[in-house]
Amino acid sequence: MAENYLTPEGKKQLEEKLQYLKTVKRPEVVKKITIAREYGDLSENAEYDAAKEEQAMLEHQIAEIEDTLLNAIIIKKSNIDTSKVGIGTKVKLHDLEFDEDVEYKIIGSDESDPKNGLISNLSPVGSALLGHKVGEIVSVNTPNGEIKFKILSIGV
Repeated sequence: MAENYLTPEGKKQLEEKLQYLKTVKRPEVVKKITIAREYGDLSENAEYDAAKEEQAMLEHQIAEIEDTLLNAIIIKKSNIDTSKVGIGTKVKLHDLEFDEDVEYKIIGSDESDPKNGLISNLSPVGSALLGHKVGEIVSVNTPNGEIKFKILSIGV
């Protein structure tokens, strides 16, 4: 299993989501099952089947979040080494092809949001940048071809 990284904020969000699923969604689904059961014959009861399927998906989602939280490595700002690109660092890059600057924060895959500059350490760009230092040029193989970035700065 790949290492799973979370920021403290990401951990908090997952804990809140887990709490919501357990205390709000789970009772809602149980109520749906109870109501559907009252319709009679369970062998031909579409509402009951749908509610049971929803319950199975919910329990799977709860188990996944619990597993993520149990095995997560929390990224602490105080432990981040800014001498090279690593998980938790904010990296300012110069895209050599488009002659523009971009900024990304390298985080774990559970929190990635590329449209908002949050990229996974497992993504093509994120994994290619890991371990490199300011001033280095990094080639990234992407599905759309090779991209080259020059690392301008590394921070938190």
